[in-house]
Amino acid sequence: MNDSIMGRKLNELLKFVYSYLIKMGASKEDAEDIIQDTAYKFLKYIDSIQVDKVQSWLFRVAINHYYDLYRKKSKQREIVLKFNILEIFEEETPERVLMQSELERDIHEVLVKLNPKYRQLLLLKYSTGLKIKEIAELYNMKEGSVKTILHRARQEFIEHYRRHENEQGK
Repeated sequence: MNDSIMGRKLNELLKFVYSYLIKMGASKEDAEDIIQDTAYKFLKYIDSIQVDKVQSWLFRVAINHYYDLYRKKSKQREIVLKFNILEIFEEETPERVLMQSELERDIHEVLVKLNPKYRQLLLLKYSTGLKIKEIAELYNMKEGSVKTILHRARQEFIEHYRRHENEQGK
């Protein structure tokens, strides 16, 4: 693979990781810093990284850096998950914006209550669109284990979401 192609592929992967960090709750500035550090570490250790494991390696380094950063700040940041459930409106209307905002807030409130591992896997699967196989590689797990944990995570999410709706009187 020539350097130009490798550079473009690396840039695409880093944009994907950046997007995931933002969805996990990292600020734009923090996500940029993490991506820069991740790219530096990638170039530093490029000879020891297997080509088929680059994406998993980048995710793991970036996520670990994210957790380290926020552990030091000792604050919990919001996790924002954008669902496009409200596609019933064809245009951007005030009603749509309000409904989308309320839905995102509700989803965030439910996600915060979940087991952190469940939250991470749900975000990886449904927010970034990673495949089961990719998530399994990222966590060094069997695909069957990822499916089981995702199933449990979905069940817990549904349970908490229903409870949340009842509390809100919806």
